[in-house]
Amino acid sequence: MSGEYSLKKHFTGETATILGERIQSALPGFDTAGYAAEVDRRVPGLELKDRVLVLAEGLRSRLPEDYTKALDVLRATLGDELPEGQGMFTVSWFLMPVARYVEEYGLDHPGESLDFLEAVTRCHTAEYAIRPFIAEHRETTMERVREWASDPSHNVRRLASEGTRPRLPWASRLPFFVENPAPVLEVLELLRSDPSDYVRKSVANNLNDISKEHPETALATVRRWSRESPTPETAWIVKHALRTLVKEGNQEALAVLGTTGGEHIKVHGMTARPAALRLGDTVTLRFAVENTDTRAHRVTVDYVVHHVRKNGRLIPKVFKLSDLDLAPGQVRHLEKAHTIREVQTRRYYPGEHLVDVQVNGLTMATERFELLP
Repeated sequence: MSGEYSLKKHFTGETATILGERIQSALPGFDTAGYAAEVDRRVPGLELKDRVLVLAEGLRSRLPEDYTKALDVLRATLGDELPEGQGMFTVSWFLMPVARYVEEYGLDHPGESLDFLEAVTRCHTAEYAIRPFIAEHRETTMERVREWASDPSHNVRRLASEGTRPRLPWASRLPFFVENPAPVLEVLELLRSDPSDYVRKSVANNLNDISKEHPETALATVRRWSRESPTPETAWIVKHALRTLVKEGNQEALAVLGTTGGEHIKVHGMTARPAALRLGDTVTLRFAVENTDTRAHRVTVDYVVHHVRKNGRLIPKVFKLSDLDLAPGQVRHLEKAHTIREVQTRRYYPGEHLVDVQVNGLTMATERFELLP
């Protein structure tokens, strides 16, 4: 299960039944049937977050009015801590309304709420629920976040990073961290060489968020990390944290990753076939990359599809292709199949689409294909 669309369809009375049956072990009189019926009545036509809110509201009307007692009951919905590689889109997605309950009704009880969210994140995630607490109780929450960054649990450490991301997908931005990322960087310092892949991905995504408003700060951070913490774990974070700057052709970011010599690279014989296709078809890009220098160079090769919008404008989207080590005079032939399919964040419209080959952020060749109605 992945993506907002595929996830939302699961939040119906069936999810209410799953939660209700767990709650009944701590609150035998909980009205599971009524809860499920209410959810089924209210969710048609709603998107994911609104469906989750319906489930949280249904919990609120059926749990004890005393918030602390309600949390004691909700603990019965939580399971064992998730091992590495499992998360909200796999085994514990049905707990989203539990975290949303805390997000909606727990702001007046920051201590109890943060304790409970720590428990939630061990078996699900609290990356969305924590954000109102950062906004309303920043000092208290960030003190707890810094503690979480050193927790033995990879799930708790991951919350310290993911919950503080300035641009977390599906969540409202944290404008104070967009403007001043220093408090977030203080947390990331503790995670810059984390042994968990789950945590490292979050750290890289967080720093990538920061790079969009503060590229120099992000670059200074990764340079220092590379110098002070020269581990494979840190190197992985650095590479993925710089991906937006690399796609933008930021030469300093490329230099940090050891890519050089873009001015000595030539691209030959680019084709995009078929020249005309329909939604669901695949266009295949073929071209050769040549190093014309007398020295070897490591280069980053991407391709850019300029999508036609409804108003006819072209909007570029950069896609990763390959990192190449090219000997002096070496030529490498590359091929990439790109399927034209709609995703949650992108729609396609008929018209002429341009495709660029980009080497070290520099456009080297351009082709085009026609998307038919």
